[in-house]
Amino acid sequence: MSLRDRLSALIAASGPISVAQYMTACLHDPDFGYYATRPAIGENGDFITAPMISQMFGELIGVWAAASWELMGQPDELRLIEMGPGDGTLMGDILKTVRHAQGFLDAADVWLVETSPPLRALQAKALGDRVRWAASLAEVPAGAPMILIANELLDCLPARQFVRTAIGWAEQVVGLDADGELAFGLASMPAGGLLPDAQPGQVFEQSAAQAALGSELGARIATDGGAALLIDYGRAEPGFGDTLQALRRHEKVDPLADPGYADLTIHADFPAVMDAARAEGAQTAILTQGQFLARMGIGQRAEALVSAAPGRTGGIGRQLTRLIAADEMGELFKVCAIHSDDWTPPAFEDLADE
Repeated sequence: MSLRDRLSALIAASGPISVAQYMTACLHDPDFGYYATRPAIGENGDFITAPMISQMFGELIGVWAAASWELMGQPDELRLIEMGPGDGTLMGDILKTVRHAQGFLDAADVWLVETSPPLRALQAKALGDRVRWAASLAEVPAGAPMILIANELLDCLPARQFVRTAIGWAEQVVGLDADGELAFGLASMPAGGLLPDAQPGQVFEQSAAQAALGSELGARIATDGGAALLIDYGRAEPGFGDTLQALRRHEKVDPLADPGYADLTIHADFPAVMDAARAEGAQTAILTQGQFLARMGIGQRAEALVSAAPGRTGGIGRQLTRLIAADEMGELFKVCAIHSDDWTPPAFEDLADE
């Protein structure tokens, strides 16, 4: 039985499911889920992430991590954590960079928070025995400050979708059409909810999972100290829009076609994540990816790479453009810092709690 057949049987027996439930099944079903069984990352896969575009991305995050450790007072014990570490490229570039910060690697124990067996295998191949794995942040030992990185993790956390109709809000759900095929529909909702005012036709997305991660990070940082850097595409201000998409071979496809065979994502809701973190006692700030990388010196790093390898000038220039240009990743992607209230991480010094 395929995942499509399993979901169709579930819906036929119990009724439509939420978009969040559908996303969770498509991505994490142990037998058929995309990340559980067939994640395909890279030029020959379904999507590519910033660390794969250029070494500059991971190097500058490594610089950020080392500088953050120094601003924290160079604690003797540190948790260096990556959540959703993909194929290990980003952590590999971070580790190559932070080795130049004397004492950093002596203080840090390195953790990868990963649930996908295929991705754990890729990470082990890339990083060897330098890291340890956990299935959740809660499994990483507390009691020491942390520096946590999560690149394109929030967009994989499930969200519900609500549609404003002429008579009120309805939830968008996944059900079956007259031919028994998976189809989107609307389910009525009790009156008097907490959804914002909107015009008919507008879509509001709400991710309890994204907010819960913000709460978890905020509580841990407020207690143990440290900082988290969350990088993803999404909005820096509350807003509306249907952002659910499925990617296969770098092309957008129907999210309901072939469940489990495409990467499903939804925009990161940074305002909700930041609100949740602040409610736990942490501080927050946000920049666009272009602003963050510029403040961390990506222009200078690109110049240094070109000087060392003039034959790569064109390629390095294209990489730089893709990472920071407004019409590429520079504006759509945001970089959010969550940190303890006794210091502010590099690049965010003038932006805390804006």
